[in-house]
Amino acid sequence: MIADLIASLRPDAPVLIAGPTASGKSALALAIAEAQGGVIVNADASQVYDCWRVLTARPSAQEEAHAPHRLYGHLPYDAPYSTGHWLREVAPILGTERAIFVGGTGLYFTALTEGLAEIPATPAAVRMQADAMDLNDMRDALDAPTADRIDLANRARVQRAWEVLRATGRGLADWQDDKTEAILPRGSYTGIVMDSPKDWLTPRIEQRFAQMLDQGGLEEARTMQDRFDHGLPSCRAIGVAEAMGVLNQTLSLAQAIEAATIATRRYAKRQRTWFRARMGGWHWVPSATLAEK
Repeated sequence: MIADLIASLRPDAPVLIAGPTASGKSALALAIAEAQGGVIVNADASQVYDCWRVLTARPSAQEEAHAPHRLYGHLPYDAPYSTGHWLREVAPILGTERAIFVGGTGLYFTALTEGLAEIPATPAAVRMQADAMDLNDMRDALDAPTADRIDLANRARVQRAWEVLRATGRGLADWQDDKTEAILPRGSYTGIVMDSPKDWLTPRIEQRFAQMLDQGGLEEARTMQDRFDHGLPSCRAIGVAEAMGVLNQTLSLAQAIEAATIATRRYAKRQRTWFRARMGGWHWVPSATLAEK
């Protein structure tokens, strides 16, 4: 149960909570903060933007009132942001407060605990070229070590790798092997993964997008309708394009819910794969057990 898990934690050490979407990780983070103190730090790439609260399942204002939260909704929709930006914002927080990191962006966690390659920024011209390219063409152009290392079905990951190769002449894998020291080395934190099997998680995902729409997701999308640009990372959050489709009458409500549900299930599968590959030594906590308490 949650109380037993919290009692086992070192109250002076950072806690890292990773898990697929809809796995209950935010609720666990809040329970830890309320019981032991600490600041909850966002580790989800979609939740850094101020334009989406409902559609990215950011903590509500009521939840934020129960514990301090950092790096949630602090950027405008068109702000450039990367894992490097996130690490630079995290460092001063760790210097002053007990941090409870929570999110589903695996790269954030591995950069925090394993170090990050200092890759130069992608020139705008290269980014524009990549935006116009077909996924298969970018994938075929990658160097073999990088292709073996990334999720080749994830356009954002493939495009990032292609841009790095095009802009620097070095493959992403080569850059990643030349990393900075970890901000949180092994032994300095407690790492938790929400163990969320497909048969338990899928029904929760299937309910989630419909609930988001009921809770104001369409209204949230409407405020961004004239600024929506699928080329921006902020607008690639799952559910955003589907909500825009409803507003633009290119999708029915039922079609939007189905499309967002399928995309979320696929994303959750990729998340579980990443966590198994990179976080095998963390504490794996059954989501279903915590959800019952």
